[in-house]
Amino acid sequence: MKKWFKRLKNQAGMTLVELLAVVVILGIVAAIAVPSIGNIIDNSKKDAHVSNALLIINATQLGVTTNALEKGEKYTLADLVNAGVLAAVPKDPDSDTSSYAVESFVKSNDNGKISIFLTGSDRRIGTDAKPATQDEINDKGRNIVKDK
Repeated sequence: MKKWFKRLKNQAGMTLVELLAVVVILGIVAAIAVPSIGNIIDNSKKDAHVSNALLIINATQLGVTTNALEKGEKYTLADLVNAGVLAAVPKDPDSDTSSYAVESFVKSNDNGKISIFLTGSDRRIGTDAKPATQDEINDKGRNIVKDK
């Protein structure tokens, strides 16, 4: 037992240089990890915008197919809810409290192609003059989401 206590007493702790090296390494790891996490969060919000746009397009296609909506018309998101093809206006992923702006719309042309202009608090898909089509959204993915 005395040998064991003697061995514990002889052990030295970490030196200041070793402790400083550990702190520097942790700082480097944090400097790399924090921006990466920020990009992951930003990309997930863009993916949510794309998913919401595709959901709204599919709801519009359902409405046109079931004759709840007419081809060749322009509909606001509230129109889709009132027609019963969309349960509620999706939440804006960039805002904790609001859904998409009132000026957002979907448009069905006579050929059955649907395009969308979706605008949130910080980002948009398409423009008022040139709404995005489903093919463009599928091709570009999160790259179709633009900052306002």
